[in-house]
Amino acid sequence: MSADCQPQKSSRGWIFLVLRWATALLILGILFYLLPVTPLRNALARVPPSRFVAVLLIYLVALTGGITKWHTVVNSAGAQLNFAASAQCYTSGLFGALFLPSIIGGDVARLAVGISRSPHPAAVITGNVADRFLDVAAQLTLVSLGLMLLPGSLPVPLQGPAKRLLLVGVAAAAVFLGLAVALHRSLLRGRSIRIRRRLAQLRHAIGAVSRSPWRLVLGWLLGTSVQGTYVMLTALLGITCGLRLPLRVWLFAWPLAKIAAVMPITQGGIGVREAALVVLLAPFGAPASQVLATGIVWEGVIITAGLLAGLTAFVLRYLHTRPQDS
Repeated sequence: MSADCQPQKSSRGWIFLVLRWATALLILGILFYLLPVTPLRNALARVPPSRFVAVLLIYLVALTGGITKWHTVVNSAGAQLNFAASAQCYTSGLFGALFLPSIIGGDVARLAVGISRSPHPAAVITGNVADRFLDVAAQLTLVSLGLMLLPGSLPVPLQGPAKRLLLVGVAAAAVFLGLAVALHRSLLRGRSIRIRRRLAQLRHAIGAVSRSPWRLVLGWLLGTSVQGTYVMLTALLGITCGLRLPLRVWLFAWPLAKIAAVMPITQGGIGVREAALVVLLAPFGAPASQVLATGIVWEGVIITAGLLAGLTAFVLRYLHTRPQDS
């Protein structure tokens, strides 16, 4: 029966992949239909290949900071991965987020490689979760910085929903933590020895992360620096497309658009990110066609980097397995 279920799961995964890409193309198609084509075409034509390549190279350099962050955080949980293994995990995740049939995205590929390379699989899982929290903290840091630098007050249409969303998120997190603390003993009661051992390993990994606060601070600083670099690169592409906005506006809008793209609607958040940017930048007087053009070029950078990340992961895997075969 398990042999029959495996092809079904595989086919279901590919169906989800096709649907998510189709949804991304649908969202982009709606944007193309609603926005004037001529300004969009003119904005895209303003981006020379040399500028695209330069932004791509800086993006790839920034990715090494992301690899260093993930390596630091995961090893603080006790994963005991060398840097090459962490690079393979991270690049596999980048490729998987765009091209592999998974609902969760690149985390599946990243964890699959990390668990196979680490003597402590629970530490890889916990470290990856902590890394995700640091990514969110970095995004919120940039949003807060953008809010502090914005002259005057935030446009009225964005104040209420953002505040309510923050309050709902904090309340949900508090309820979840409260239930976890109150029910953890009853949840463990009657479980098998194997599950209890896995949970004990996970609890040990969480304790290992909490005992390395400075590594977490370093991870947060690295994450904020990497995400800030992405914001500046997007602003540079925006200037190339004729979109001139203060950097503080990008610091506010870009992280929120990326957070919106985390929703598993499209593959890699393609389409959702562009639509969110159009909506978030509209109150600041940004022409929608130029915003969309900037987002399209940025997606080109992300997709190209994802393909290069997949090639890097393949090479690192080959280098790791070659001595064993000889």
